Amino acid sequence: MSSRFDISPTLIDGVSIVERKPIGDERGFLVRVYAEDELAQFGFAGGIKQINHTLTTSRGAVRGMHFQHPPHAETKLVTCIRGAVFDVAVDLRTGSPTFLQWHGEVLSAENNRALFIPKGCAHGFQALEDDCELLYLHSAAFEPSCEGALNQSDPRLAIDWPLPVTDLSDRDRNHEFLDDKFKGLSL
Repeated sequence: MSSRFDISPTLIDGVSIVERKPIGDERGFLVRVYAEDELAQFGFAGGIKQINHTLTTSRGAVRGMHFQHPPHAETKLVTCIRGAVFDVAVDLRTGSPTFLQWHGEVLSAENNRALFIPKGCAHGFQALEDDCELLYLHSAAFEPSCEGALNQSDPRLAIDWPLPVTDLSDRDRNHEFLDDKFKGLSL
């Protein structure tokens, strides 16, 4: 059987764009969201431990940049099922040649793209439309004691958000900027 995914690497090792190949006719379509055998070869191994569904109501709102510290670091497959978002991964892996670099990708209900984010990367997004919904497939369950986050406006990251940031949670707004003591995540 041929793959129902086209997977393209980005400049950050392990961060990949997953393009789904819908099958459709006059009744609608079917899109494979996840296939363990196909996605395991790209690093999503061990199955899904948690699935989250989010709604972001306001265009311009940013959620993130979140990650989990080891030993609860997680791989994510992020899909937009309604609206459109600018989805961002930041490499936090100690010793990585792309340490603190980011990759952004437009994910939308129409383009059938997902962003594959490996362990050791932070993740966040900006809603490009009102009422955006995302599905997150996680390789590890959320562990509050291992939660970490970056400030979305940290000048050291210099994320180029496509819209003015109009809405942030108090928690996300108050994350500290990185300093020279931050050496990354050792996986």
